[in-house]
Amino acid sequence: MGTMLAQPPIPAFHAIPPVLRNRPTNMAVAPHSFLSATHQWTQSTRFGQCPFGFRTTYTVRVAEQSSSLIGDETPTEIKTELYQALEGINRGIFGVPSAKKAEIEALVKQLESQNPTPDPILNLEKMGGCWKLVYSTITILGSKRTKLGLRDFISLGDFLQNINVAEGQAVNVIKFDVRGLNLFNGQLTIEASFKQASKSRVDIKYDNSTITPVQLMNVFRKNYHLLLGIFNPEGWLEITYLDETMRIGRDDKGNIFILERSNENSLQASS
Repeated sequence: MGTMLAQPPIPAFHAIPPVLRNRPTNMAVAPHSFLSATHQWTQSTRFGQCPFGFRTTYTVRVAEQSSSLIGDETPTEIKTELYQALEGINRGIFGVPSAKKAEIEALVKQLESQNPTPDPILNLEKMGGCWKLVYSTITILGSKRTKLGLRDFISLGDFLQNINVAEGQAVNVIKFDVRGLNLFNGQLTIEASFKQASKSRVDIKYDNSTITPVQLMNVFRKNYHLLLGIFNPEGWLEITYLDETMRIGRDDKGNIFILERSNENSLQASS
């Protein structure tokens, strides 16, 4: 992956109920729980090129007749609404309005209630391969964004994850575009290992990280500790939804991650 610079593990990055969207008031919303609460390579998606536990119960009864929100919409319909809600927010990395965040989290909970793979860690073959982050509640705000140069001359590209099930490894890649006199692209690559903790949870251990090319390392050298602290996946991850094209997870810090599948399964170093 180019010049390597290993750093010690720092906890952070890891491949929702208030909004009831256009529902009649004579509906009873059935309760559900999510499993006690990580972060994949080239295909065109609606979000660009990819190169490589509880919820509140709301009940309304009318003339002893009720129906459940759960199952009212199919996962495909909910995912369509979710993608619409995610448009224009840059994966949530620089924050989103509270109403938008609540809308996204409500749709996430609807999907979690219809999870077709309730024991995802027992079906690891469904998790293997390449994934692309489309939304996360991890944010880079205020002085952190300024220190990392993400307001002015550095922009964030794709957030990618490649999972090797056989080896128990995950490789996260965060792409960067640097503007200025010498325009170049680069990436932060974080390698981690994982092991089963339950039927739906994995424990994740940071292994190493690199920044390539060396020009990008020079840009981030002073604040590398801060950068890695944001994106390091160490901790545990609960897989709360998994189908053929989408994966949703919640980590030990309360973050939500939504990823969509991509086809490329190899890492490509930046030049």
